[in-house]
Amino acid sequence: MPQLAATSRTAPPTPAARPRATLAVTAAATAVALMNYTAPMLTLPDMAAAFGTPPSAQAWLLNGTPLGLAVLLLVAGGLADAHGRRRVFLLGTLTLGLTTALGALAGSTLTFTLARVAQGAASAAVLAGSLGLLAHAYPAGRDRIRATGVWGASVSGGIALGPLLAAALSLADWRLAYGTLGAAALLTAAAGTRTLAREQKASGAPRPDTPGALTLGLALTALLTALTLGRDGWLRPSVGLLLLTAAALTTLFVLVEHRSRTPMIDLALLRRPAFLASTLGALFTGLAVIGLFSVVPALLQSRAGMSPLTSAALFLLWSGTAFVVALQARRLAGRLSATYQLAVGFALSATGVLALLGALDGPWPRLLPGLLAAGVGSGLLNAALPRLAVDSVPPERAAMGSGANNTARYIGSSAGVALTLALLTTGPNTALLTSAALALTGAALTLALGRKRP
Repeated sequence: MPQLAATSRTAPPTPAARPRATLAVTAAATAVALMNYTAPMLTLPDMAAAFGTPPSAQAWLLNGTPLGLAVLLLVAGGLADAHGRRRVFLLGTLTLGLTTALGALAGSTLTFTLARVAQGAASAAVLAGSLGLLAHAYPAGRDRIRATGVWGASVSGGIALGPLLAAALSLADWRLAYGTLGAAALLTAAAGTRTLAREQKASGAPRPDTPGALTLGLALTALLTALTLGRDGWLRPSVGLLLLTAAALTTLFVLVEHRSRTPMIDLALLRRPAFLASTLGALFTGLAVIGLFSVVPALLQSRAGMSPLTSAALFLLWSGTAFVVALQARRLAGRLSATYQLAVGFALSATGVLALLGALDGPWPRLLPGLLAAGVGSGLLNAALPRLAVDSVPPERAAMGSGANNTARYIGSSAGVALTLALLTTGPNTALLTSAALALTGAALTLALGRKRP
């Protein structure tokens, strides 16, 4: 099996890597996966009405995909390293198309949530395979910085376009958005089959870490259930029992990984300050940023009485700013390390969130400064995280590095969505202040780790 990246910083990519085609296809698939991820932010009110979903269960309509992502990203990363990034990427893109189209036909909260979990599992293969393919196609240096910058921009672009597409198509029927995204994923899979270079088959490929995936999935499910039930009372015995169960299962996951011959994640990597900064940075990005802004569009509709298109346009101001900044952030690579870029991104996100205090009830011009500042911060985070994820691990572990980074991001976003919805019962300012505090914590942690020697 070919190496994920050349060990020399001056060696050109092999002709078989087809760098430009690889970048185009992986960025397109990543954008579609993220559009699918963010589409429910605008369709949540219509879906809840169609399914009769009570407020206490609406978090699951948003959290199905991040749950599947968080559980299977590390497995997908290991499979990509062992069986070939092209194969895992194409299988994930094809499955994403099929399950997204099937989700458009769901008739209940349960069936839609299960479809979303399957879409998250497919997206895990897309994301893990994408960065592995890019790491192989682009050697370390300026070309890799540019490629990961474009890939990071596709993340921001997908986040921005998903709600906009959902808002436009929901004027006719909210299900159209998912049918359209399913078709887009299938077309991307077909394009990848024709353009991505074939890889040599890996010999002696290890088995997937099924016990690790199972314990991590159960731990995350227990945590999300506890946070969802917390909106009706944090001191209830059931909430405390679920939190203790989540902690116990997380401990069991660590023990399983220590004993596994083919672990989802090599825990020794956590001794690397850069890898730890990448993982914690992704976790706090999900908790502080994605968790809050996943709920903002629906919040604008319910509290400020905005139409789906208006709330989507305001959301686009945040996500579109993030897209532009992520695309241009590569210019900072020579002046600012990735960990320092993360710290600046967190600080700007916190500043933007604090500017939203008291503004979510309208009028809409009061939202603009906060959305712009938070968008710049998010763009810096989206550009720095993939760069640090790949550079903080050995070349042959690039897919595992990207899988660990994205796993932490979606664990954080799942918990962040559930926590935000629970805190909204006491008012939006509580959720905003919590988000800002978490962002500042992320800034402090990544800044401290950035100063440590490898």
